[in-house]
Amino acid sequence: MIPTITAFARSPDGGRGLARDMRVRWALEETGQPYEVRLVSFKAMKEAGHLALHPFGQIPTFEEGDLALFETGAIVLHIAERHPGLLPGEPNARARAIAWMFAALNTVEPPILDRETTALSERGETWGEARLRLTEDRIRVRLTQLSVRLGDDWLDGPFSAGDLLMVSVLMRLGPPILDEFPNLAAYVARGQARPAYQRAFEAQLRVFREGT
Repeated sequence: MIPTITAFARSPDGGRGLARDMRVRWALEETGQPYEVRLVSFKAMKEAGHLALHPFGQIPTFEEGDLALFETGAIVLHIAERHPGLLPGEPNARARAIAWMFAALNTVEPPILDRETTALSERGETWGEARLRLTEDRIRVRLTQLSVRLGDDWLDGPFSAGDLLMVSVLMRLGPPILDEFPNLAAYVARGQARPAYQRAFEAQLRVFREGT
């Protein structure tokens, strides 16, 4: 059965591949799985039909038969566990790849999202600039640690779901901070150069272009 994912009908990311359905699209492309996309408006995301799939009224969701999932990490893990290409077969390597998935979402991404929130909605406040500097300091600590740990190409052996999520998280940061860590900037570029990423990006970008 072909799964269906949900995505923004009008993505606020400007077609840059930052909306979270991109992570699911990329995982499906890496594993060679066909999928369908149902576009939802911001209004529809808060209605009962969508809330039955995603209790927090966000995207993406993933439906396959009688299974409905929300949260990108859970969806990518589900795909990776059922189709070859995103998790190693050796048990210990597989466990490490999953650990990197959690690290991307739970350790590296939160301060990056804090920075976005501060820059968008708190910069005009009296504490805004100081908070922004503190958040960027937290980001630099995490990136320094990640930079030291990064392997020659990927985080731990071959490309995995851990790399997919980590690259997706670092994409939200971009320059100038990411450029302070050349090996991480090159790591993101390697991820974006993968054919599966390019296919997913073009599919998401097509939605944005057709909606504008």
